[in-house]
Amino acid sequence: MSALDWSVLGAYFVIMVAIGVWSKNRIKTVIDYFTASGRIPWWLSGISHHMSGYSAVMFVAFAAVAYDYGLTVYVWWAMTIGVGVGIGAFLFAARWNRLRSKHGVVSPLEYLTRRYNLPTQQVMAYSGALLKVVDIAAKWVAIAVLLKGFAGIPIQYGIALTGVVTVIYVTVGGLWADVLTDFGQFVIQGVAGVAMFVAVLGQLGGVPALWTMWDRLPEGHGDPLTGPYTGTYLLAFLLIKTFEYNGGMWNLAQRYMSAPSGTQAKKAALLSSALWLVWPLILFIPMFAAPLIVPGLADSDQSYVRLAQELLPAGLIGLVLAGFFSHTMAMVSSDANVISAVITRDMLPVFVKRVRTMSAQAALRLARITTFVFVATSMTIAIVTQGQGVVLKIVVDIVAATMGPISIPLMLGLLPWFRRSGPTAAIVSWAAGLGVWTVLKWVIASANLTLVVAAPLVTSLILYVVIGFLRPENRPDRDELIDSLDDDDVSGRHTVTA
Repeated sequence: MSALDWSVLGAYFVIMVAIGVWSKNRIKTVIDYFTASGRIPWWLSGISHHMSGYSAVMFVAFAAVAYDYGLTVYVWWAMTIGVGVGIGAFLFAARWNRLRSKHGVVSPLEYLTRRYNLPTQQVMAYSGALLKVVDIAAKWVAIAVLLKGFAGIPIQYGIALTGVVTVIYVTVGGLWADVLTDFGQFVIQGVAGVAMFVAVLGQLGGVPALWTMWDRLPEGHGDPLTGPYTGTYLLAFLLIKTFEYNGGMWNLAQRYMSAPSGTQAKKAALLSSALWLVWPLILFIPMFAAPLIVPGLADSDQSYVRLAQELLPAGLIGLVLAGFFSHTMAMVSSDANVISAVITRDMLPVFVKRVRTMSAQAALRLARITTFVFVATSMTIAIVTQGQGVVLKIVVDIVAATMGPISIPLMLGLLPWFRRSGPTAAIVSWAAGLGVWTVLKWVIASANLTLVVAAPLVTSLILYVVIGFLRPENRPDRDELIDSLDDDDVSGRHTVTA
């Protein structure tokens, strides 16, 4: 990297911190800190939802899949997310928003106490929060691997650099800083992604390369599904991503909650869906073409780094690297904010009486402390482990372990069709899903990837529905909660204080 590249990267970090400091003035209470009091415009919420959905893992692990297998990574990953978010726009987005506007819900898990009971909420909160720390540690490693590839900086220093900048702006500015930096990162990634796209097309002979390069790539690279990525794997991923990206990944539910109304939350989801279908394809084209430009790589994780070094002039490399940082920092900052919400709103008040009676200022201070501790803990795990061989493994494993067991009761509990499923269905489906994953991953170590990814969620889904049918646990207050989420009418709504 040249001095100009370092200047571009340094300017990016300064802008991110400045946004955080500016956002501080918009934060008066924990309601502002965690949901912006529903004041985020739908288009900004949609862009933030999109940006918070992926990290530098895309440019490391998924770039390796693109290098080794080609088009399939877009089909089974990005396209399934786009379709899943589109489905969620009609099923979940508005309902998340109405939990905030009608019932004063601040954390995505806060409603579970009323929908099921306190024990259900607590097991969901603890299992999800603990595993999310490890998930984010993998994201830190991914960006540090890229920084090492570009500039030779040791992984631990790369993690520390990105972590310190992220913890400053998200701790100070809360969700406002989060979504505003998401927008800034979206613009930066747009410029960087288009620069790489144009550079690759120029190297391969122009626009016709979009349809002519496939004959020059290794056999199978133009197939929608190839290698271990089968039709069954695609359907399993679509099911998982529909739950994950519509609230199962808690930080994305927060984007819907922060929009002004349920109707606008739906528009935000549709925008995010469109971005998922279009933008990753622009980013993946250079990755698909990489075997033609940097052939014979022993470590395909480094394919995108090598492309940038091969094709981009000074200054643009720094911009591309800033784009990598943008995705990771967007995901980590949004996760930090929502985990802080879960801890301060759902976990601590249960066993620390003082938290329940805190003043508005004390509650806001606690939220910032919790955010800082979460980011620092995930950074420590990443630095200690150095992330050797764990980037894609952890991402896939965490999704398989948590998305079904946690997201099934969380997401289906919003819908009127599953009102018969109560605490028993929720707890049993959660425990059984985690149990199936444990058996497949650690007892039957030879289980194929599709089974490991799909079985926990399918197990949870079947048990949740069947137990609700065989042992219904209807209650008038639960029915009232579920029915209140049908429209945006806020007459007689319930509110909470900070």
